[in-house]
Amino acid sequence: MSQVIIPIIAERKRRGTIKGRTPDAQALQQVRALLGAAPRRRDLLIEHLHKMQDRYGHLSAAHLVALAAEMKLSLAEVYEVATFYHHFDVVKEGDAAPAAITVRVCESLSCEMAGAKELLSRLPGILGRDVRVIPAPCVGRCDTAPVVVIGQNPLPHATLDGVKKLVAAKAVKHRPGTYIDYRSYRRQGGYALLQRCLAGKRDYRKLTQAMDDSGLGGLGGAGFPAGRKWKIVRAEPEPRLLAVNIDEGEPGTFKDRYYLERDPHRFLEGALIAAWTAGIAEVYIYLRDEYAGCRAILETELAALKADPPCALPPIHLRRGAGAYICGEESAMIESIEGKRGMPRLRPPYVAQVGLFGRPTLEHNMETLHWVREILEKGAAWFAGHGRHARHGLRSFSVSGRVNKPGVHLAPAGITVKELIAEYCGGMIDGHAFYAYLPGGASGGILPASMGDIPLDFDTLQPHGCFIGSAAVMILSDHDRATDAARNMMRFFSDESCGQCTPCRVGTAKAVKLLDAPKWDQTLLNELSQVMIDASICGLGQAAPNPVLCVMKYFPHELA
Repeated sequence: MSQVIIPIIAERKRRGTIKGRTPDAQALQQVRALLGAAPRRRDLLIEHLHKMQDRYGHLSAAHLVALAAEMKLSLAEVYEVATFYHHFDVVKEGDAAPAAITVRVCESLSCEMAGAKELLSRLPGILGRDVRVIPAPCVGRCDTAPVVVIGQNPLPHATLDGVKKLVAAKAVKHRPGTYIDYRSYRRQGGYALLQRCLAGKRDYRKLTQAMDDSGLGGLGGAGFPAGRKWKIVRAEPEPRLLAVNIDEGEPGTFKDRYYLERDPHRFLEGALIAAWTAGIAEVYIYLRDEYAGCRAILETELAALKADPPCALPPIHLRRGAGAYICGEESAMIESIEGKRGMPRLRPPYVAQVGLFGRPTLEHNMETLHWVREILEKGAAWFAGHGRHARHGLRSFSVSGRVNKPGVHLAPAGITVKELIAEYCGGMIDGHAFYAYLPGGASGGILPASMGDIPLDFDTLQPHGCFIGSAAVMILSDHDRATDAARNMMRFFSDESCGQCTPCRVGTAKAVKLLDAPKWDQTLLNELSQVMIDASICGLGQAAPNPVLCVMKYFPHELA
């Protein structure tokens, strides 16, 4: 695996002089001290913005001007990126900086059902003016709803008193729990398969075929066969890259975090095997910013891996998201890794042909890579041998809502939601009857309990206007309304639209207003939905109408 300095390939020629504001001398000195010896490459802009945000708690106008000068970028280039992401607090000249502590209250569906609205309304009065309380999109901890994040420290099952105590203690940094570290993983046989690959004891063609035979599809939502991806990318010209997507921002999804917090090297070995098989030169890991504990784990374990490598390794880069659901879309993620706004690209060309830094790119969800070692060690038949109702494989279901045992449940592909609730989730909580479910997170649609016998897998839900996506299953009871769930989801899509295309940008905002009306204009909602489905650039706008369309089709009694 040869080392290739990829960003240089994509770097545009630098201008000799950047026109614009002259940087303040003190601000420039502070920026230079923060960046230290780090390269000033364009693709590291977001990483450098994080350093400033972490150090000062906001991005001042003076620091942005200084950063632009230091990186030889225009202020517009820096400003457009800084203002695109939720987790960067850009402070205009003359405006006051935000409070030292920010409390984010998750307002996704699971947290809303668990009491997030009360937290949002009462916490400002309890915490006072020195603490900023703001709503936040899903933070990936739906099984412990409601969740509040103080600084970078998530508080599960949050209460008013609990938040108050944590703020008073100034506990603003999340610390990772117990997990299988590098040495423990090696003692358990970890990286032995990778060693055999690089020693020439395994044939990449046979590994690719085994992945094909297992039926493992991409577990980020699309379900595209993993083995086929490896073949496609390997056929492209070198150098090729691997981009690992751990930006699971879909409301209801938290499976990647679950596995990463427990066994990080299993996914890393899978990534390196995939890289070897597809002839990859460099590996980029994109991790959502909400997962501060996972970031600490990966930083520690990547350092341990590089310090005592089991074999030759390609360059591995860890990149940090900045709070943008759209970056879960593969091309938007690539734009973000390159230090830009996370806006989806028009296709073709596809990322397998022209991806990260203009190179052929193998893009994978973290959980897909988590299964690689086990499938190749136990055989394709082992994985494919699981399943129910004529489906094959295993699925990691992120279950939240009105069940006794929410969490990540590894179950056979094709299990029905009724079977999932009864066998894995301990049934419905006392006093609640199963009413409805979202089989694939915010964009996967809503179905009534009477349709709870449909196998949960790729291609089984599409005839009903739904899909499984990343297997984020949210359970509603007779205490809930599907119309409220649809409103929650559409507000989320409107807030998270990148704004690039009109059908999505305007369509989601218009839909929010229509859903807030006392009586839904179903004719207009249907027309608007069709335009969004047909004309939006990426899956956000195309799938945003799904919950609304499902409510009108399957829950007409709520609209009467």
